[in-house]
Amino acid sequence: MMTNVSVISVIFLSGLNETKAHQRSIIFFFTLMCYCLIILVNVFLILIIILDNTLHEPMYTLLCAFCMNGLYGTACFYPKFLWDLLSPVHVISYSGCLFQAHVVFSFGCCELSMLALMAYDRYLAICQPLKYHTLMSKQRAIQLMCIFWLIPLCIVSVSTFLTSRLKLCSSSINRLFCANWSIVALACFPNETFINGIVVYFVIIIYVLHGVFIVWSYIYIVKRCAKSIENRAKFMQTCVPHLVSVMTFLITTMIDITFMRLDFQDIPKNVQNFVTIEYLFFPPIINPLIYGFKLNKVRNRIFRLFASENK
Repeated sequence: MMTNVSVISVIFLSGLNETKAHQRSIIFFFTLMCYCLIILVNVFLILIIILDNTLHEPMYTLLCAFCMNGLYGTACFYPKFLWDLLSPVHVISYSGCLFQAHVVFSFGCCELSMLALMAYDRYLAICQPLKYHTLMSKQRAIQLMCIFWLIPLCIVSVSTFLTSRLKLCSSSINRLFCANWSIVALACFPNETFINGIVVYFVIIIYVLHGVFIVWSYIYIVKRCAKSIENRAKFMQTCVPHLVSVMTFLITTMIDITFMRLDFQDIPKNVQNFVTIEYLFFPPIINPLIYGFKLNKVRNRIFRLFASENK
């Protein structure tokens, strides 16, 4: 038994152990296509927002940050996973494992922070239209965006630091990638993980409050929209994509947390693997597509771009 964290220099990821060689080839092809699509749609939407001056508004600035976060979260998983699919041994350095766990955790926290900030933006636009440009200017949106990014990163950094101090007695994680709680589960002395648990529950409370705020915002938005045909049109145009993003993120995250906490040994391993990565799969693809097709200004800009190229 290894009782010193310094002894463990690599972590073995056993999530692919039951996947056969021909299955890995198929998974590699679809994963590569998926990652290329994620990069394409997110970078494309980011560039459209940056290069088009008519889209330099708070809502589109926040959308740009939202897409950047999607690229940030997926970059820590897909390249390593693609490499593992081609490799007979699936290992990651201990420091690399901590870094990957940090990015995955902070990606999820930043995602919900951005969704809460976007809900606040929609609340002001529909419920406080006269004060909107005062309370949510482009500069104000950038400031809030930076705050809502930095706070999750700082909180998750504390969690990662505490995890790095644990003494581990195992070097095997039965997942496709490193997650903070998976590393904590390897600790030699469970009583040493008490502070880690407190920090995690603190994070959960903070982001449950984010969820409550999103619900509260939409209660007021729906009430206001029910009284105005103009607001109803604005709701369908700008709020529906946001609600789709919220529901996609919450559903995929809750499924992953459920599978992480409970033991589903009867379910095929390939299904378990897909469940563990779905929140790194669906939101980064769905979000830019739903916003690109639903928001008139973005959609019209895309159509104009392709029309000019066809001339």
